[in-house]
Amino acid sequence: GGLGEIGKNMTVYEFGSDIIVVDCGIGFPGNDMYGIDAVIPDITYLEENAKRIKGIFITHGHEDHIGALPYILKKINPPIYTCRFTGALISLKLEEHDLVKKTKIIEVSPGETVTAGVFSVEFIHINHSIPDAVAFAIKTPMGTVVHTGDFKIDVTPISGKMADLTRLGTLGNEGVLALLADSTNVEKAGHSESESSVGKRFDELIKDCDKRIIVTTFASNVHRIQQIINAAVKYRRKVGITGRSMENILRVSTELGVMNVPEGLIVPLEKLKNVPRNKQLIISTGSQGEEMSALYRMAFSSHKQILIDAGDRVIISASAIPGNEIMISKVIDELFLKGAEVVYDKDMNIHVSGHACREELRMVQALVRPKYFIPVHGEVRMLCRHGELAKRMGVLPSNVIIPSIGDVIEITDKGIQKSDTVPAGEVLVDGFGVGDVGSVVLRDRKHLADEGIVVVLVTVSSYDGELLSEPEIITRGFVYVRESDDLIEQLRRVATETVYQVQQKTDLRNYDAIKGKMKSNISGYLYRTTKRSPMIVTVVTEV
Repeated sequence: GGLGEIGKNMTVYEFGSDIIVVDCGIGFPGNDMYGIDAVIPDITYLEENAKRIKGIFITHGHEDHIGALPYILKKINPPIYTCRFTGALISLKLEEHDLVKKTKIIEVSPGETVTAGVFSVEFIHINHSIPDAVAFAIKTPMGTVVHTGDFKIDVTPISGKMADLTRLGTLGNEGVLALLADSTNVEKAGHSESESSVGKRFDELIKDCDKRIIVTTFASNVHRIQQIINAAVKYRRKVGITGRSMENILRVSTELGVMNVPEGLIVPLEKLKNVPRNKQLIISTGSQGEEMSALYRMAFSSHKQILIDAGDRVIISASAIPGNEIMISKVIDELFLKGAEVVYDKDMNIHVSGHACREELRMVQALVRPKYFIPVHGEVRMLCRHGELAKRMGVLPSNVIIPSIGDVIEITDKGIQKSDTVPAGEVLVDGFGVGDVGSVVLRDRKHLADEGIVVVLVTVSSYDGELLSEPEIITRGFVYVRESDDLIEQLRRVATETVYQVQQKTDLRNYDAIKGKMKSNISGYLYRTTKRSPMIVTVVTEV
C-alpha cells in the first residue's frame, strides 16, 4: 500500500526466511465506494508467510499508518515495535476490538535499535505533525536501508528536537544501500513551514474576537491542538471538546505528558453554555467534512449541544485529503448559510503541511547518498517526480525504481530490479464486514445510487399457474409512484404479458424463466420510455 495513492501505507522487507513489516495503515474510501468505511491492504502474502514475520514497525500514529492494525492483527499477530505515544494510540484503537491483551506492543525510543531476525532496525527522530514520529535505518546482510516514514524538517518544532539530520548524515558516510522516502510534497518547491507559524496566526484570530470560536483540525495533530489551547489560556477562554477521536487523543496526550492542559481549562459541553459566548473556544473533529463528525453535525443542525449562527467564528485548520474536497466545501457552504464567519482559506496561514517539500527532500538525498532509490507514499506523479529528483541528485537512472502496489523489488549483488509480484490491492471494510464487499456489490450500490430500483412482485396459482392478482410495482430512487400512475400501469401490463408469453412457450412453473424474461422486458421498456436503467428485481410467489 501507499504507492500510487495517499494512504494505506504498508511496506514489507524480506531477507532469506525473515520478514518485517513497516506501517499498517488504512486508505480513505473514494466517492464511488458507497457505504464503505475504510480500505485496508490485502495481506494474503503475509498470511501465507505468518511464521516468518519478526515484527511490525510503526513510524508514527496517523491513521494511514496504524489504522489497519485492528483488522490485520486478527489474521497475523507479530509483536509491534513503536515509540511511546504511537503505542498508546495503537492500544486505544485495539481496545475497541478487544485485541489489547492479545497483542504485544514494545516501546522503543529514538536512538535505540531493535533486532528482528536478520534485521537490525534503528529508530531515528524526525519531525512530523504528530509526536514520536521516527524514520528507520534497517540494517541487513546486504546493507542499510533508510525508510523515512512521513517527515519534514522543522527547525522550530513545538516540542522535542529538530530531526536528527546528523544521524542521517552519519549513515550516508557509512554507506546506504537504498532510500525509501516520503513523496507527498515533492511537487511543492522550497521548504515546508514550521508548525510554530500556525500558533502566531491563531493568536491573531483569537485575540480581539468577540465571537464564540470553533476550531477544527486533525485529532492526531497534537502540536496544533496544544497551540490552540495555549491561545485559549492566553485570552482567558474556556475550552470545550467535541468528537470522540478528539476526546481520546486529548486524554492519551495529557496522561503521557505530551500535551500540557491547565486544570479547569476544559469544560464539559453541557456546562460550557454557562460561560459567556465570547469566552468559549470549542475544538472539534470534522476537518475533512466527514459525515457524522462533530463539525458536520453542527453545520447541518444535528449536533445535540451546539447550534451554529452568526455569533460564531469557525476556523478550519487543515488541508483536504485528496478526494475529500467536495464534502469539505459542502460543510463550509452550510456554515456560511447559518451566518457563521468561516476561516478556511490557505492564504490565511492556518495550516502547514507535515510533509517535506522539494528542498527538504534534496537535503535528505544529499545526506543519505543512497545507491538505490525507491520513492514511496504518494500518487503516481509524485513518485515519478521524486524519482527524477533523485536522479538529478546523483542516483544512477538504472538505480531508481518507481514501484506499484504488489511489486517485489529485489536487491542483489547484481543490482536492483522488479522481480515478481505478490497479491495486493484493496480490502474493503463495511461495518463489521471485512472483505465481504467486493466489486460486484460496489457496482450494484453505484447502480442503485445512480438509477434507483424497481421491484416487480408477481403472485401465481400453484394449481394452474394463473396470475392471482395484478403485478405489484415498488420503486425506490426511480419515480414516485403516485405521480407516475401511467408508467406504473404500463409496467404492470408488461409484467402480465411477459408471464403469459413465457407460460405459453415453456412449463407453467418455470419461474426462473418468468423472472428472467420479466427483468429483460421491464428493463427494455423503461429504457425506451425514460432513457433510464434502474436495477430491476423480479419476484414470483406461488400460492
